[in-house]
Amino acid sequence: MSFKLKICCIGAGYVGGPTCSVIAYKCPDIQVTIVDLNQARIDAWNSDELPIFEPGLDEVVFACRGKNLFFSTEVDKAILESDLIFVSVNTPTKKSGIGAGYAADLAYVESATRRIAQIAQSSKIVVEKSTVPCRTAESMRTILEANSPNGIRFDILSNPEFLAEGTAISDLMNPDRVLIGSLQTPEGLKAQQTLASVYAHWVPTEQIITMNLWSSELSKLAANALLAQRISSVNALSAICEATGADVDEVAYACGLDSRIGPKFLKASVGFGGSCFQKDILNLVYLSESLHLPEVAEYWKQVVTLNEYQKSRFSERIVKRLFNTITNKKIAVFGFAFKKNTGDTRESAAITLINYFIKENANISIYDPKVEDEQIRMDLTEVASAEQFEKRVTIHRTPYEAAKGVDAIVIMTEWDEFKTLEYRKIYNEMNKPAFIFDGRLILDGKKLKEIGFQVEVIGKLV
Repeated sequence: MSFKLKICCIGAGYVGGPTCSVIAYKCPDIQVTIVDLNQARIDAWNSDELPIFEPGLDEVVFACRGKNLFFSTEVDKAILESDLIFVSVNTPTKKSGIGAGYAADLAYVESATRRIAQIAQSSKIVVEKSTVPCRTAESMRTILEANSPNGIRFDILSNPEFLAEGTAISDLMNPDRVLIGSLQTPEGLKAQQTLASVYAHWVPTEQIITMNLWSSELSKLAANALLAQRISSVNALSAICEATGADVDEVAYACGLDSRIGPKFLKASVGFGGSCFQKDILNLVYLSESLHLPEVAEYWKQVVTLNEYQKSRFSERIVKRLFNTITNKKIAVFGFAFKKNTGDTRESAAITLINYFIKENANISIYDPKVEDEQIRMDLTEVASAEQFEKRVTIHRTPYEAAKGVDAIVIMTEWDEFKTLEYRKIYNEMNKPAFIFDGRLILDGKKLKEIGFQVEVIGKLV
C-alpha cells in the first residue's frame, strides 16, 4: 500500500508512543514508525504486553500495528524515509551544571536533532513534541541548518502535548485543542498546514490552533503551571481547614460552583506528582530568572514549595498520630503510582513519604495494582540505600496481604479499588489502635470510624 505521508517519531515513551499510535489509528492513509534506541522498549511495543499502561492504548496499537504502525530501533532508516519527524524524547530537569534543579536537560533533543541533520537526504518537517523551554525550536533550527547538506530544507514546528496520564487516549481522541506553532514565513506556514491536515482527520478545524513558535512553546509550560497552581492553592487551604474545622471538600465544592473558577483541579491531596507539573514549573522559574524577572520566578517557585510542604506536613501528621514515633512500626502504603490509571511513578508523593518513613526506621509494606516491583525498587533505592530497602520495605500482591499486622494504612494513590475493600476484614488483621490516613480523600471516614479505625484525612476533621 502506498501512503500519502510518512511520519517518524523519535522516542517511544509516554508521549511519543500513545500520540503517534492514535495518529496511525485515525489516519490509515499515513504510515507511522515509532523508533527508539532502547531495544527492550521496542520489543515490548511489538509484544502483547505494552511497556505503558494506559486505558484504551492496547486496542489502538493492536488495531493498526503491522498495517500502518511500526515500532523499530532502526532510527536512521525511519529518518530517511519520513516526510515529517516528531522529536519526542525525554527532557528531564538538569541534575548538574548551569541551571541544575530547574532547567530542562536538552541533551536528548539536541542528539536527536543532530542525527536528523546527519542522516536526512531530503527536506523534512521536524516537530518539537517534547516539553521544552521557550525558544528551543530556534536552537534546533540552528543545529539543523548548520549541519544539513545543500538543497535540504528543514521546517521546525512546535506541537506541545496536553495529555493527562490515565486519560491519554481519550485526550488524544477528543482534545480540547491542538496547538501548532511555526515561523511566520511562507515555508513555515505551509509546514504548519501539513501537520494541521494530519490532525484534521479527526479533530474539528476550529480546535486546531495555529500560532507562532514561541507562543506554542510557552503555552505548554503555562498550562501546566496554572493547573499545578490550582492544586497547591487548594492544598494550602486544606491546612487552614484542618486548623479551623472546615471541610476542604465542601470549600472546594463551593468555590467550584463559581463559573469563573470551575470545579476542576480543586481536589486536595498529599500533593501533585508526574513527569510534567514540577518539571515545567521549575523550567518556568529558570526561564524567568534568565530573563531577569526574579519576582515572577519566586511566584512560580512557591507552587512547588507548597507541594513539598504538603507532603512533609502529611508525613509529620502521621508520626504525631502514631504517638510521636514510628520506629519499628509497620505501615501499609496503598498506591505507589503518582495517580490512578497509570503505572507512572515519576515524582510520586509516595516516594517522598516512604523515604521519610525509612529514615524514621519504620517498616513499610507496599501495594499498587499496576506499578512493577522493580520500578518501586528503582525509585526507592534512588533516595535510600539498597540495604535500607531490603531491611525496611516489602511489596505485596494484594492490599489484604500488605495490611496484615500493620499499625497504619496510608492511601497514596486514588485507585478506585481502594474505595471498595473489605475494611472490616482489614481492621481485624491490624494492630490496635488501627489507623488509616487518607491522602487522597477517597474513603468514607465515618464508616471507617464505625468499624473502629482511627481516621485522619487531609483537609478535614473526621
